[in-house]
Amino acid sequence: MKPTRVSSRALLGAVTACACLVAAIGACAQEVRPSFDGDDAGSDGGGFSSNGSSGTPPPQAGEVYGHSDGSLYRVDTRTREITEISTFQGCAHVADIALDQRSTIYASTGAELYLIEAASGRCSRVAQGKFPNSLSFVPAGVLDATEEVLVGFEGGDYVRVDVASGKVTKVGQLGGGFQSSGDMVTAKDGKGYVTVKGPGCADCLVQVDPKTGALVKNLGPLGHTDVFGVAFWGGELYGFTNDGSVLLIELTGDVAKVTELPFAGKPAGLQFRGAGSTTSAPLGPVR
Repeated sequence: MKPTRVSSRALLGAVTACACLVAAIGACAQEVRPSFDGDDAGSDGGGFSSNGSSGTPPPQAGEVYGHSDGSLYRVDTRTREITEISTFQGCAHVADIALDQRSTIYASTGAELYLIEAASGRCSRVAQGKFPNSLSFVPAGVLDATEEVLVGFEGGDYVRVDVASGKVTKVGQLGGGFQSSGDMVTAKDGKGYVTVKGPGCADCLVQVDPKTGALVKNLGPLGHTDVFGVAFWGGELYGFTNDGSVLLIELTGDVAKVTELPFAGKPAGLQFRGAGSTTSAPLGPVR
């Protein structure tokens, strides 16, 4: 068979086409998706850094919230900075808040139970009734085998709250002559903490059994009265007082060490009514 002759013009065209194809592939390879920068993450989370050589993301800032009657505040557990993040829209005179493991915020006004969006402050009513202060969620396995349960104190009575129906049921008693001063928080290891008033206490921090609400131990005076809010993150507690102070509470054995945090730009006349933190908060230091 006679071999096919290839003209020089055709050969030149083929070479040019190959060169163009290679250039196009190279250009596509350079158009990669921008890396995620943790500094652009939302204020309630933190993120992963794209330039760390260790492959370990930086620790997340804690979801520690306090509130007045009408505004929600956040403490950054890394910097200790306290900021107002929203004003409540659609609910007034908020008495306390509690966060579940997904950081969903529930709020009580005494007669109504709401869901609150942290960033916007928008309130959505979920139930009506008569609700306690000292609200907290307790982890699954404590009062229900598979579900978290919203609990609180009415004076010295420990109660659970059905978030769907609003029904409140007594579970147990605090005891020791103590009554809740204003708030409760529960860590994911099942330890519960309550600010109380009682014999020699105004206010004290006590540990309670979240299954029964019963006193386990008195961790001592906080050096401040009317600690109406308490939250937990990374092995530390945060107290929020009626005079607008924010306290760092460090537990060493059976002793509570209390330090008042600086509060730049603190509004005049600020009064904290409660506080909350997710039940999935880490137990150990993350700062």
